[in-house]
Amino acid sequence: MSTKREPDRLVLFTDAVVAIAITLLVLPLVEIVSEPGSEPPAELVSHHWPQIFSFLLSFAVIAQLWMTHHRLFENVREYSTPLMVLNLVWLLTIVVLPFPTELVGTHGEDTFVRLFYVGTILVSTLLLTALALLVHGSPALAHEPRGLTRPVVLHAVLPSVLLVFALVLVPFIGYYSLLLLLLSPVAQRFR
Repeated sequence: MSTKREPDRLVLFTDAVVAIAITLLVLPLVEIVSEPGSEPPAELVSHHWPQIFSFLLSFAVIAQLWMTHHRLFENVREYSTPLMVLNLVWLLTIVVLPFPTELVGTHGEDTFVRLFYVGTILVSTLLLTALALLVHGSPALAHEPRGLTRPVVLHAVLPSVLLVFALVLVPFIGYYSLLLLLLSPVAQRFR
């Protein structure tokens, strides 16, 4: 059952939660600088490079997930209860991401931490896949319903498939496995 309201309120709430989550990523770096007797700036940056790397990586990840969500919701005309629930669960993965990010900054070489981090991104991407399939498969929800055609399904599913492969490769090549996501736009051109 869809609600005969535009999804503006849902989108604004989502944007606010994502903005807060992305802001929370930087707080561990702020704490490092404000510690009493902190190091000179150059040493501080070089000594805390893993935390800076995890911040930059997660900022890029959340930004990419949000842009995908944004593009999807540009086509949403109405919302339904399943759409709202999936969106809220997706937001949970975004809000949780600063926790594995902090673990990456402090225990980045630990295999569990790597799996937890990439696994969190995978769950978030799977939820975006479910949202895309729901929107495109429900003509009442979309401005331009495309149906679940092969190109639509491929476009929705491919990032999740690539992340499953990335998760499998994490114990062997670490965070470099996330580079597989760069194949998504290329592979989607060969529908």
